Amino acid sequence: MRKGLVVLLVVAAAALVVALSSLYTVNEGENALVVRLGAPVGVVETPGLKVKAPFIDSVIFNDARLLLLETPSEQVILGDQKRIVAQVYTRFRIVDPLRFYQSLHSVGEARAQLAQSVSTAMRREFGQINLPTLLSPRRQEVIQAVHAEVGGKFRPLGVEVTEVRLHRADLPLETSQAIYDRMKSERQREAKELRAQGFEWAQLIQSRADRDRTVILSQAQRAAQIARGEGEAEASRLLADAQKGDPTFFTFYRSLQSYRQALAESAPVLLLTPDAEFLKALKFGPPDTRGRTDAK
Repeated sequence: MRKGLVVLLVVAAAALVVALSSLYTVNEGENALVVRLGAPVGVVETPGLKVKAPFIDSVIFNDARLLLLETPSEQVILGDQKRIVAQVYTRFRIVDPLRFYQSLHSVGEARAQLAQSVSTAMRREFGQINLPTLLSPRRQEVIQAVHAEVGGKFRPLGVEVTEVRLHRADLPLETSQAIYDRMKSERQREAKELRAQGFEWAQLIQSRADRDRTVILSQAQRAAQIARGEGEAEASRLLADAQKGDPTFFTFYRSLQSYRQALAESAPVLLLTPDAEFLKALKFGPPDTRGRTDAK
């Protein structure tokens, strides 16, 4: 009885091992290649639980989704002998697991060969254009040429290259520094020219302003001298008329002018005798010509 139970357990364990070795699962977004004793026998692309021959069949799973390949940045020489640092990224997927296994065997090998092919095609295409073309809308045509070359090479290997894009394209550091230094020196030269031109304009404006100032001042002085002469002539005429019309008032007016000049130029204290002729006008005021006329 005990021996039969042991035999039953051994048979059950063997059956479980056989069942486990004959079943496998294909997940969503995967495809599987069944290999029997080293030779491919079938491709499974639908997800789910699958059956294979135990012990002699092995299953190789491949990712059926889009895969990304980012190659390192590398220096590329353009057709005009300019150097740039370019980086390209590529998207691809495995569309034929059987051909992929027969030609490339693994995703790692596929990435290595794809990176080499993209680099070679990029160098070939970029070597035929100059830097202005790369910076123009024609750059897309160049990238499309790289895409077509790489895609046509890997399609027979079971790999579909869906996209090739230029991630970045920069000048090398030493070239960028040289261009920056040249631009800096050019801007400094332009600044010096503008400063010299501005200084010249300032001198012209200053000389024109000085000339206009001299002309305006001379005209103003001439007009002032004319006005002053006319005023003095008019004053002399009025004084002469006043002297003719009323000599006594004229004499009094001249006395007041003498007071103004004498007192303005004298010291704080002016000593005079009470009966000085100089004080006559201050003591008695203006002469009463009307009364004198009446007395006559």
